[in-house]
Amino acid sequence: MSRKTTIAVAQLGPIQRADSREAVVARLMAMMREASGRGATFVVFPELALTTFFPRWYFTDEAELDFFYETEMPNDVTAPLFALGAALGIGFNLGYAELVVEGNTKRRFNTSILVDRKGTIVGKYRKVHLPGHSAYEDYRPFQHLEKLYFEPGDLGFPVYEVDDVPMGMFICNDRRWPETWRVMGLSGAELITGGYNTPTHNPPVPQHDHLSSFHHLLSMQAGAYQNGAYTAAAGKVGVEENCMLLGHSCIVAPTGEIAALSTTLEDEVISAPVDFDRCRELRDHVFNFKLHRQPHHYGKIAELYD
Repeated sequence: MSRKTTIAVAQLGPIQRADSREAVVARLMAMMREASGRGATFVVFPELALTTFFPRWYFTDEAELDFFYETEMPNDVTAPLFALGAALGIGFNLGYAELVVEGNTKRRFNTSILVDRKGTIVGKYRKVHLPGHSAYEDYRPFQHLEKLYFEPGDLGFPVYEVDDVPMGMFICNDRRWPETWRVMGLSGAELITGGYNTPTHNPPVPQHDHLSSFHHLLSMQAGAYQNGAYTAAAGKVGVEENCMLLGHSCIVAPTGEIAALSTTLEDEVISAPVDFDRCRELRDHVFNFKLHRQPHHYGKIAELYD
């Protein structure tokens, strides 16, 4: 049975703070239709795809902060996206801010989900590697308060069967960590997808700004090659609330080759044909984990250090 299909990535242009969720979902639906028209059976949307990247502000009003979170998924605003996916027969990966209320306690996560071609949520991931800082820093032109507004994910790096394809997820900074990819590679993921909101300027290390795109693509290509998996990343891009966000949304083959790459600073759909049987080439003949791994030498990577 053929395991060939087409996958797509839906890059989002800027979402300003005044933009409504309804307007954003309409943009996502337009790109979903375009992806389907290209024959895609799965499309990847960015991290925190429903709102502007709110961790760039310091909020003291909890109600103002709560506005950016979703308490259920799907909800009234996102239900049309799920319905369209089911009607078109296209699955998707969607990132959003999740608010969970447990008794009198609020828990906040940077979350993404996998939705199958019937419009059913089959997998959830919560971002593990939170970047940024947890207190206001006045030297910054914009904040990056993910450590204040989210807690680290508590679901690990699960792999789910989505329409007969084992899939895993990352979110933004996760892609820079080799452990992210290896855990899902060892679990058999053949497609690893995620979104990002990466600024091109990093105030603590501005000397690295010119390397933003290089490091992003390096992480994606290494993750794909070293784990014999297709990878796909959807970015938010362009000038959003005076912050320039990185483009170069991409699809990468298991060989590490870039199969598709965005070229604009706006909403853009990219797509590529995939053959999931190709994952076996690397896993059987180059990185045969069962045959060649020596995990008794790897303990250091799982230890904490001062």
